[in-house]
Amino acid sequence: MVKPAERLKSIELSQIRKMFEVCDDSAISLGIGEPDFDIPENVKIAINNALEEGFTHYTHNKGFLELREEISKKLRSDNKVNIDPNSILVTVGASEALYICAQGFFEKGDEILIPDPGFLSYKACVDISEATTIPVEAKISNDYKIKLEDVEEKISSKTKAFIMNSPSNPTGAVMDKKDIKAIADLATDHDFIIISDEIYEKIIYDKKHYSPKQFTDNAIIINGFSKTYAMTGLRIGYLAGEEEIIEELLKVHQYNTACAPSISQIGGYEALKGPQGYVKTMVKEFKRRKDLISKRLDDLNLECTPLEGAFYAFPQVENAKDYVKKALDVGVITVPGSGFGQTCECNVRMSYANSYENIEEAMNRLEKIK
Repeated sequence: MVKPAERLKSIELSQIRKMFEVCDDSAISLGIGEPDFDIPENVKIAINNALEEGFTHYTHNKGFLELREEISKKLRSDNKVNIDPNSILVTVGASEALYICAQGFFEKGDEILIPDPGFLSYKACVDISEATTIPVEAKISNDYKIKLEDVEEKISSKTKAFIMNSPSNPTGAVMDKKDIKAIADLATDHDFIIISDEIYEKIIYDKKHYSPKQFTDNAIIINGFSKTYAMTGLRIGYLAGEEEIIEELLKVHQYNTACAPSISQIGGYEALKGPQGYVKTMVKEFKRRKDLISKRLDDLNLECTPLEGAFYAFPQVENAKDYVKKALDVGVITVPGSGFGQTCECNVRMSYANSYENIEEAMNRLEKIK
């Protein structure tokens, strides 16, 4: 049997997916980060119409122009960033966008700063590129918000990039504007790229999202439609940055997927162009669930930092592996914190992308853990 590449030996399958595949229909899942809402009705109609019209063929490698124009308008109005449609690359979800960045920017000898705790794909994508991950601890004393000094102390002559994620998966933390701007200034001064994962930017409570691209040319935005419009299975996202960088990253995309699915691109176009009341309604419901899970975790004496964005809680427990097993025994699926970094052995991630009633019942079940 031919052996796989040596570099894959250090890559583990996702802890989230392992918990997602637990086959117990009676269990309540607080594991997967997927909105439990249906896609907007106008998006459904647009997709059906596109199918009827035969919009099922290849598009431009970067994505069809009208979609990129709508993304450009969205970036200008929401993020105060002027990015031409030619500087936007439509991808197969934010996951492909991250992989493209890793393959296009990183190589052996580079050091890549990643948040700890942070989304588990960051380390895996860096490892596959054969660069070296340098964890930047998001301290619980700062409510898991990465600060300027946290990044500054990890910079070396080998620093190639910092992967930023705000709002954060798994902690729900939202970085402060002053730190985002200061880190953007660092990127300019030390000539490294900020890869800004902004997939949760609309799911935010009583705070405001800021993109580092506002403050430096040395930043690239990753975003998409999975979380904001509950379009996870349609696999549609995008990269936005300087045109010369996008042209280089296009090489990875072109030989990897050629183009994002045409029908999904239609869905993304309609999501941006259509009414946005759907998003407000969804976020309002997530806030209601956030308030519930925050209160119930407090009742269970599980310490949890303020939940400012996304739809995750990251409470502390004595031993995450033991807690996850005990939670499963009472019929609740959670994810051990160890998958999210070196500092998370005593955390579990709980997703409140489930119904209010299911979250309430899950908390009732967790009360039985001794």
